[in-house]
Amino acid sequence: MLPKDSMANTFLVSIVLCIVCSLLVSSAAVALKPRQERNKLLDQQRNIIAAAGLVEDPAALSGKEIEKLFADRIERKLVDLQTGEFVEGADPKYDPRKAAKDPRQRVPVEGSFDIGVRFREPMTWVYLVKNEQGEVEQIVLPIYGMGLWSVLYGYIAIDKDLRTVRGLTFYEHGETPGLGGEVENPVWKAKWVGKQIWEEGKPRTDEFLRIGVAKGSPPPALQPYQVDGLSGATITSRGVSTMLQYWFSSQGFGPFINRLASQQGASDGSSQS
Repeated sequence: MLPKDSMANTFLVSIVLCIVCSLLVSSAAVALKPRQERNKLLDQQRNIIAAAGLVEDPAALSGKEIEKLFADRIERKLVDLQTGEFVEGADPKYDPRKAAKDPRQRVPVEGSFDIGVRFREPMTWVYLVKNEQGEVEQIVLPIYGMGLWSVLYGYIAIDKDLRTVRGLTFYEHGETPGLGGEVENPVWKAKWVGKQIWEEGKPRTDEFLRIGVAKGSPPPALQPYQVDGLSGATITSRGVSTMLQYWFSSQGFGPFINRLASQQGASDGSSQS
């Protein structure tokens, strides 16, 4: 037996303590992982509910209320961004963020709308929001793009007419509080409701994209499509504009939206006055 005050005994005790502590930390991490995953999912679902405007105060919902509302009113489907088609037999664990970083899957971000990232995922999840009769009344789409300091991640809800914004929310970013961070301001987010994505009377094509953030206040001709810029946050405002234009373009959700419009028999807008 080693003497209690020997260097060897001290070393042995230290090793044992390290092993025990490591086991405790590992066990705690494993035990907490399911709860962490559930909280992450609930936060995502809460933001989708917020974008769709299904309740006045999504932050007040309990976890069970979120799960019930999501199960009753929202259907998640995977979309191939190139073809615009729903993916049959989709893996429910498919992670768009991981796919965007995977050299075997990722797709270069191209076109005239620079969102500040080099690659995107080939497929992503969209959320069909239904009324009490089970009819799709709006669609929530994930969006992201570079602001001033960070990539902003959010959701935008569009009406069943596939032209009108129903809501917008950002749930992750590193913009400056009080400046670019005002993308979270409820007053500013409310201004997006009712905005049109493409020019009225024109097809849903890239050349007629009009949605965006103005520099200051939008002129009368652009008021149906744009909101006021964020004071002191020109680069963040520009980033939000470019992000929205990219994701509604032919490089983003354009093929999906036009396919839906064709299937639903919805007008592309070209016959409107």
